[in-house]
Order: sequence, then structure tokens, then C-alpha cells
Amino acid sequence: MPALNAFKTALAAKQPQIGLWLSMADPYMAEVSATAGFDWLLIDGEHAPNDLRSTLAALQAVAPHAAQPVVRAVQGDTALIKQLLDIGAKNLLVPMVDTAEQARALVSATRYPPLGIRGVGSAVGRASQWSARTDYLDIADAEVCLLVQAETVAALSNLAQICAVDGIDGVFIGPADLAASMGHRGRPGHPEVQAAIETAMRTIVASGKAAGTLTSDPKLARRYLELGCTFVAVGVDVLLYAGAARKLAADFSAAPPVEEPAPRAAY
Repeated sequence: MPALNAFKTALAAKQPQIGLWLSMADPYMAEVSATAGFDWLLIDGEHAPNDLRSTLAALQAVAPHAAQPVVRAVQGDTALIKQLLDIGAKNLLVPMVDTAEQARALVSATRYPPLGIRGVGSAVGRASQWSARTDYLDIADAEVCLLVQAETVAALSNLAQICAVDGIDGVFIGPADLAASMGHRGRPGHPEVQAAIETAMRTIVASGKAAGTLTSDPKLARRYLELGCTFVAVGVDVLLYAGAARKLAADFSAAPPVEEPAPRAAY
């Protein structure tokens, strides 16, 4: 049965998907972002102050719009994955996956028995529209899009095996953590890091899985798309706001004082 997941379908068809990172942890900002024209939005539960309820609020805010939400869990915890799926997250991004064994465990966490170990509680969940989707248990496994992050030297050494795991739809290269793992913390643009990223992307694409990453550098983003990446985030909401706010403040703090008009004569 085909998956009812537009984002997963687009990745399988190798259609480039341009995304925005949501680190503001605010549903109002998520809704604004959903109207901007991005293909996907990453609701960050790893490095942003999101919990289960704020993630739910962001999913609800984005739902009426075309942009597809992807939820990043804080870690690959089976119980947390169950909760995220039950509140309606179809697309999951899981950080720090170093081995094929970890990848297989994550696939199991997203599948109902007998294919996996996901707890069956969909009747009371948003994912099944509180049982209105009467076929949910039949389509749920196929509906999930599972993306894993390879962001260490160990992960890159095991990359081919991770890509070979059935049920993994894509692999995301995390530049910041990879740079730190390679001894170049804070310098993801270092030539050694970039060479490793490009090699990894070629490996992922050659495996038939979707390759993805995040960069605020437009030149790098276009380079990754040229290499065959199909899900690339090109900015972070909180950094876009911070940059614009700082520039606005700087523009006015550097401006010459406004000359006050001469006082009018009293009549």
C-alpha cells in the first residue's frame, strides 16, 4: 500500500526539497515559516527548547500548509519515538547514529509488530485522527519517513552499512558535529571536513537513499544539491531573526542623530 506522506514520496522520486530549520520553538513562528514557500520545516527537539507539547503545537500550526514538517528527536529513544509518531509526526530525523545496528533499532521503533516494537495506542492518537483513519494500523509503517544523522568519524566509516538498512529513507550529514569529531570544532568549512561531507553524500546518493544536510551558506547549499542531495535546509529561523534584528539595530545606532526641528513660535 503506498505511503500517505508527500515528503517521503518526494525524496523517493529524487525531487530536491528545500527546508528551513525551526529553532525558535514557537508555533506562531512555525506557522509564519510554513507560509514562506519552503518544502519542509525541521522542528528541532535536539538543540532547541522543544518538548512533546511544543512539538505538537508546531505540527498543528504547520498542518494546514504545504510545507512538510520533519521532527528531530533529542535522541533515538524508543518511547519518545512512539510518542512523536502518536502525535502525528510522519517524518523523523534522529541524531548521532553511528552504526547499522543503531539504524535497525530505530526502524524497529517506528514499526508496529510483527515488523517492529512500536506500542499500539493509535486509537487515542492524533496520528489516526482519534480512530477516524480506520486504516491507520495498516498504513502506518509505510507512512513513516525515517532519516538518520551521520555526524561522526565513526558514522562515516559505517556509512555504507547504515545506508543498506531497510527502512532508512535518508541520511543527514551533520556538519558541526562532524567537524568536531574530525578535530575541527567550530570549522565545518574546513577543507578536510568538506571533503568528507562530499564523499559521504556521494556514498548516500549511490546507495539509493536520500542525502541531506543543513547550511546557511547559499553557495554550499547549491553545491550539495548538485551532488544529488534531496533534502537541504538553507537557514535557521532564530538566526535569520537574530541577524535581521542586529542589522536593524546597528543601522540606527550608526546613523547620525536626527536633527530636531526648530521650535515654533508661540502664538
